[in-house]
Amino acid sequence: MLTRLAAAVCLCLSLPAFAHDVQAGSLTVSHPWSRSTAPTVAVGGAYLSVVNHGKEADTLLGASSPRAGMVELHQNLNQNGVMKMRELKDGLAIAPGQTVTLQPGGAHLMLMNLAKPLKNGEHFPLTLTFKRAGKVTVEVTVDDTAGAGDAHAH
Repeated sequence: MLTRLAAAVCLCLSLPAFAHDVQAGSLTVSHPWSRSTAPTVAVGGAYLSVVNHGKEADTLLGASSPRAGMVELHQNLNQNGVMKMRELKDGLAIAPGQTVTLQPGGAHLMLMNLAKPLKNGEHFPLTLTFKRAGKVTVEVTVDDTAGAGDAHAH
């Protein structure tokens, strides 16, 4: 009996590492992740998916984190064969029924002025700001194996 109780407690304690979905109004934010950064690099990227289950559009306006001096919403674009990155100052729209995925090589959250490098296996809070759903804090997992097939990682 004690062994089962101990196993149940261990399972419950491990759940936050696997609990990647967070509800924010009609939105579901899934699998927030980042990659580790080199000791001399003060920028990184954060990635996640947002599903709009509602009947009205919402907009991801921005984000913040105690791990970064500033977080900006960026989009990578291929303009005449040249990859460019620009800030999405008006945010990122999420239509009803739509899934928007922030990923390397596309839209992403740029973590700037990192106080210390991101290390594989650690977690850090990231607060997303949506036009309708408001603020929601997610736990980002630094996982060097996530998105392994993506070519343009930060």
